Amino acid sequence: MTFRLTELPYALDALEPHVSARTLEFHYGKHHKGYVDKLNQNAAGTRYEDMALEDAIQESYKNDETSVYNNASQAWNHTFFWDSMRPGEESRPRGSLSDMIDDQFGGLDEFRKQFKEKAVGQFGSGWTWLVADEDTLAIVSTPNADSPLITPTTPLLTLDVWEHAYYLDYQNSRDKFVDAFLEHLINWDFAQDNLDAFETRRQLQV
Repeated sequence: MTFRLTELPYALDALEPHVSARTLEFHYGKHHKGYVDKLNQNAAGTRYEDMALEDAIQESYKNDETSVYNNASQAWNHTFFWDSMRPGEESRPRGSLSDMIDDQFGGLDEFRKQFKEKAVGQFGSGWTWLVADEDTLAIVSTPNADSPLITPTTPLLTLDVWEHAYYLDYQNSRDKFVDAFLEHLINWDFAQDNLDAFETRRQLQV
């Protein structure tokens, strides 16, 4: 089995003016591809090459096999990040996700405020996530390649706050990139679908 670079769910210029085609060309075509290529090199001839990507992440983390873990996790994180964004007009959360955001954060504006604080406050490279845990939502940040896949929580959406995600468009102004993501780019349908799947799994386990 060979780990494959997933296709972008939109054209390189689809997120402009908030994320430029040049940024996506480098971020997807160089950084994301590089993680997949390195993962295949590190997994070749090992038990990991026949695993699903999620299994490779969790097993390599448990066994402290850093090279496989970092590249596998970064490959997965980036695919999840592309799906967490969408082109077009601003969208808003719907259904049960909208209700939970209202109940737990006091509304979308307060959610954005708290998410921004986490994302801007993440020291160095990493990711900021909206996750589901039992019957609650939480905003968490993870350093470097880490993700909720190594925790009991379920990711609903994510923002990449590695500098290569925004430097060509925003230079060192991470806060402006975070604002663009929160106000214009979030794919709330993707987040709702992830929440629906999480709730279905919980019901089956009862």
